[in-house]
Amino acid sequence: MDKSKIRAIIYAVLAALFYAVNVPLSKLLLQHVGPASMAALLYLGAGIGIGVLSLAGRKVRQMPEHLSKSDMPYVIGMVVLDIAAPILLMLGISFGTSANASLLGNFEIVATSLIALFVFKEAVSKRLWAAIALITVSSILLSFEGTDSFRFSFGSLFVIGATVCWGLENNCTRKISSKSAYEIVTVKGLFSGLGSLIIALIKKETLPGFAYIAAAMLLGFVAYGLSIFLYVRAQNTLGAAKTSAYYAIAPFAGAFLSFVILRESLSWAYFAALAVMLAGSALVVADTLIRSHSHEHVHTFTHTHDGTTHTHTVVHSHGHNHYITDTNHSHHHSEKSLEDLPGASHL
Repeated sequence: MDKSKIRAIIYAVLAALFYAVNVPLSKLLLQHVGPASMAALLYLGAGIGIGVLSLAGRKVRQMPEHLSKSDMPYVIGMVVLDIAAPILLMLGISFGTSANASLLGNFEIVATSLIALFVFKEAVSKRLWAAIALITVSSILLSFEGTDSFRFSFGSLFVIGATVCWGLENNCTRKISSKSAYEIVTVKGLFSGLGSLIIALIKKETLPGFAYIAAAMLLGFVAYGLSIFLYVRAQNTLGAAKTSAYYAIAPFAGAFLSFVILRESLSWAYFAALAVMLAGSALVVADTLIRSHSHEHVHTFTHTHDGTTHTHTVVHSHGHNHYITDTNHSHHHSEKSLEDLPGASHL
């Protein structure tokens, strides 16, 4: 069993579940905290919380490789894009509807995969593309509020810009995911938080009371800090496109938690979208754990029969899947043999 991939899948799913907590709890806190201030506190809570964890555990674990100067372009890109994306999203919402923004926001999965494929040359299989398509459809079903909820407008360009920023940011994070996840989340949280705080000050938002600041930062530690930490760990093994696909379960978990915590109803669209999502998720798991290979063996042998020497060339073409299970590593073969091919000599 490929334990590293199993572990990475668990990390990706947990990252999505931790982030899902953000949905209902942020909605409660936004009654007392401004949106830009909320973003700042969430990011700062993530950066400070993971930074403290890093210091606390330094003596009892072997530290992974630190970020280096060569990583700085990706680190800077990660931080700048994390600041730019929410600004573009807010502009998109101000010029359009929140339903429209929610629908277009699903483009992040596609953007991440396209950038991973064309810019960072990450392999994306046909099976994974099919999974991404199903996940995108399920996300649209989840956020669809009627035929009038999707209208292309000037604001839509800003929302699409935000999803492209997040897609590029996911890939920048992927490039440094082999380095210390503690450092990545700390840097990302602190600098993105400071950037959001500057925006909050420019907007002249008033900071809330200490209790709400503490609550927002604690939520940021869980929903952003632990989530991003696990996301980075998953990316190091799975890649940007595949991790993004697993992370797409977050809206479903968030909707369910909203039902539990906020008593918001679950519509028929939720269950229809959930079924499509499960199908897409199954394809992602299959793409992660089942690897298809094909190869050929060419055998040439000579023998003498009735005083005549014959040379035969036999080509064995194997197509098989590797199925990773708990107890064995099995192969399923399909084989064809071609004897006496053109060019094989009969002497």
